[in-house]
Amino acid sequence: MKFRVFSILLFLGFGLHVNAQDASITKESFVKLDLSYPGLEKVNQLYSTGKYENAATELLSYYRNRKKIRHPEFNAGDENRFKGKSIGKANQEKADLALEHKFQPHKGYGFFDYGKDINWQLWPVKDNEVRWQLHRVYWWQPMGLAYRSSSDEKYAKEWVYQFRDWVKKNPLGLSDDNDRYAWRPLEASERIQSLPGTFNLFLNSPNFTPGFLLEFLQSFHQQADYIPSRYSKLGNHLLFEAQRVLFAGSFFPEFKDALSWRKSGITVLNKEIKKQVYPDGMQFELSPVYHVAAIDIFLKAYNAAKMTSVENEFPESYSKTIENMIIATINSSFPDYNTPMFGDSWLVEKAGRIKQFQSWAKAFPQNNVIRYFATEGKEGESPAYLSHGLTTGGSYTFRNGWNDQSTVMILKASPPGEFHAQPDNGTFELWVKGRNFTPDGGVYVYSGDAEINKLREEYRQTKVHQTLTLDNKNMVITKAMLNKWETGKTLDVLTYTNPSYPELNHQRSVLFINQKYFLIIDKAIGRATGNLGVHFQLKEDSKPVFNTAINQVHTTYSDGNNLLIQSLNTDKVRLNEEQGKVSYVYRKEVPRPAFVFEKSKSDATMQRFITIIYPYEGDTSPEISISENAGNDPEKGNLNINITINGTKQKIETKLNP
Repeated sequence: MKFRVFSILLFLGFGLHVNAQDASITKESFVKLDLSYPGLEKVNQLYSTGKYENAATELLSYYRNRKKIRHPEFNAGDENRFKGKSIGKANQEKADLALEHKFQPHKGYGFFDYGKDINWQLWPVKDNEVRWQLHRVYWWQPMGLAYRSSSDEKYAKEWVYQFRDWVKKNPLGLSDDNDRYAWRPLEASERIQSLPGTFNLFLNSPNFTPGFLLEFLQSFHQQADYIPSRYSKLGNHLLFEAQRVLFAGSFFPEFKDALSWRKSGITVLNKEIKKQVYPDGMQFELSPVYHVAAIDIFLKAYNAAKMTSVENEFPESYSKTIENMIIATINSSFPDYNTPMFGDSWLVEKAGRIKQFQSWAKAFPQNNVIRYFATEGKEGESPAYLSHGLTTGGSYTFRNGWNDQSTVMILKASPPGEFHAQPDNGTFELWVKGRNFTPDGGVYVYSGDAEINKLREEYRQTKVHQTLTLDNKNMVITKAMLNKWETGKTLDVLTYTNPSYPELNHQRSVLFINQKYFLIIDKAIGRATGNLGVHFQLKEDSKPVFNTAINQVHTTYSDGNNLLIQSLNTDKVRLNEEQGKVSYVYRKEVPRPAFVFEKSKSDATMQRFITIIYPYEGDTSPEISISENAGNDPEKGNLNINITINGTKQKIETKLNP
């Protein structure tokens, strides 16, 4: 078996050493390096005279003293930055448990024991992400930080062992199954992204020998060179891979193939930024967290190009598109800096998002709006508008302000969003004065065996989103067609039409009235028949009161910041409670209140739901009613009604369609 594995490595042209001791250093050990690169003159001289071990020693000295190439976070010459300082409880735990071969591949799970003789093929939970992310070796950098902090060689010795062990037990071509996980291009790209930082953290350790340096470089080259011919076809995976290949070529310009890696990454990113980013700034997967990730990918790529002075290979439009993406993030964010959990998104820490804004502000110092969010409003200026529509990506934001006392509704009526698309057009999240009353269900889990996939599908269902269903079936994932988007001082109006089911279109109109409350009018148009439902989900701690006599639900928060949702239909509509749940963190869920307004559709007649969503202060929910005026014509989209709230009548007159 050992001979077969070693033969595979020799066949690949690397002659990797598979034991714990340094391999013999030969002429072939340097074959991937460009020894004419500036700074390698002494290495080249020793190599040319056959003094290969001396050349390796000189090469290690070169890297330990290299100043021109700086890592964004970790560099070999800044030992005092971490010495004697805490690296954080989570990092310390990862580093210490890694010494026992207890790894946490995915933050949604705890630590798994991979054995004294590490079993890199172990699949303790049949979640694909657990096995994929094992090969991202997330704990190696914490080990490096622990080493820098403590100067304890046990971390360096163990990391060298684990690196060699991974290389030995995961050779490319070991099996189709292992290649699927250990050598998926995304995982390989994650390694070549993180390994340079880990390399610098351990570089000055006596355990980092000249022989190990050459093993490391040979393996790194194999992993980086593997990716360009196997790029993912589309999406954020392709962006990650291209950016990281560019970074590999920028951080290790001493490789003969470094130039081709840089060119490959730049070519892909220049092409994909035009393809993947809509004119309104939204990344086409339409997942808020991956949209932000794409911003950072494009910026990291630009900064990596600057390491070797090739940033001019990105056109001016490249940076303008990134800036537009940041503004799109601002437009689709709540005052706590979170974005909706649409399309496999999750909540983020405000401090982390502010750090991102700070890095964006450095990249675009002339943009006062970005600076405003980077400084939490202390500098710069907020946008000059309130409600805003990202009409290509289909994200519509109603807002009455930019501070934490604002009311903000963000609604999704979009084209399909690739892998992350859910059958949920029309769903929304509503923030009022520091509280998200209607969070999306979240992602919960990605993919795996049948049991895991079933759990994922539960969170994707149309009926667990704030939108309309027919017989509780999933709507068809398709493009929502915008009918009207108009903003004003006292009334914002959105109308879109979604071909949700065969022979049934869902037309939703949302009115933001007096920058205070919302009226939602849902029309079911077409020949399809069955049970119609308009669904709502509330925050888990809302403790709602259900009043079936008047089809009203209201929250009971003790701080007085409450929400009423009521059907104003004059025909028969039923209010029914449903089972709800929400997942803010991967593989963790909590129950929450959910309900539906229902009615039957027995023929081709258009059916309509009228729902008011009213934020209010105090313990007593308002009394609300509706009446129609002459000229009110639902079929033609002419709205002319009176809304009476606690005895005060207001006339609402507008055309819902253009």
